[in-house]
Amino acid sequence: MATIAKRSAPRRKRRAGRPRGDDQDLRAHLLDVAIAQFSRIGIAATSLRAIAVEANVTPAMLHYYFGDKARLVQALIDERLLPALLPMRTRLEQVGDDPAVLIENFVRGIGAVVANHPWLPSLWVREVLCEGGALREVLFNQTIPNLPQLLAQRFSLAHADGRLNADLDPRLLVVSLVGLTLFPAAGAPIWQRMFGADGLGADVMLKHTLALLDRGVGAAGLAAGSGEAA
Repeated sequence: MATIAKRSAPRRKRRAGRPRGDDQDLRAHLLDVAIAQFSRIGIAATSLRAIAVEANVTPAMLHYYFGDKARLVQALIDERLLPALLPMRTRLEQVGDDPAVLIENFVRGIGAVVANHPWLPSLWVREVLCEGGALREVLFNQTIPNLPQLLAQRFSLAHADGRLNADLDPRLLVVSLVGLTLFPAAGAPIWQRMFGADGLGADVMLKHTLALLDRGVGAAGLAAGSGEAA
């Protein structure tokens, strides 16, 4: 009687995505390396091969875990960018409409995000502020949709009932908050070299920013000087 050979089940090709077990550590490392490259030279200028060389793996390994560059960028968004920013958004939605509380929570929230994710300010400058940045639409549609408008609306209410400086534009106050938090973090290598890094850590920057927003630089004197000049 002829022996019927058993056919081995065909091996299914693994889809790119989150692996199980110990592979997760390697995948997280590869994503860290990719983010560092994206922050340093930009997403468009970074190839999968360059990431592989930096991570000391083959390009095939990156394809194994992420598929292609578009999926790698989406992994950055889903697994790093959104988890970094969404808790701050949730907190700001819950703190109410007191402008001082909103401002302090925003400044402290950005400080915490940058401390835990130091790559974010540079990536934000390259990929959100710069024209053609790969993450600009992500900012509007996924990361913090309507958060600037929410803050501006609450500042407008405070402005209308006299709880906010009458000379402030509520919309530009949101712009100023971003400028006083993310810009100094993104430019840290420059001003730290300029003034010396000693004593200019994150705690000092936080204290300075809150003091500037709360008490200004001598508002009465500046107002008087402005009036005389006019």
